[in-house]
Amino acid sequence: MAKVRSLWLGELPLGEAFWTWAIGTGLVVNLTTSILFLALITNDRPWAALFVGYALSVPYNILAGVGVWRSAAHHDGPAGHAELARIVVVVVMLLLSVT
Repeated sequence: MAKVRSLWLGELPLGEAFWTWAIGTGLVVNLTTSILFLALITNDRPWAALFVGYALSVPYNILAGVGVWRSAAHHDGPAGHAELARIVVVVVMLLLSVT
């Protein structure tokens, strides 16, 4: 839980926040919830599918997006890396949340 708190507060290094939490863990969370969503829809469970597909993945995507955004504000490296990370995380998390 301490890492999640550090992510939310933007205390993690930008590389860790972006690659580990937004891209790596985000891919696992969104892929898992998408597979479960499809399985539940196939079994005629639309409400459960909506819950699994959105109520689990969207909060995580918000957490990861906010964490990367805040970590970018504290980034000591090139400013272009921080801005690129912000742009990519917003676009990717929006796409993953909508689909």
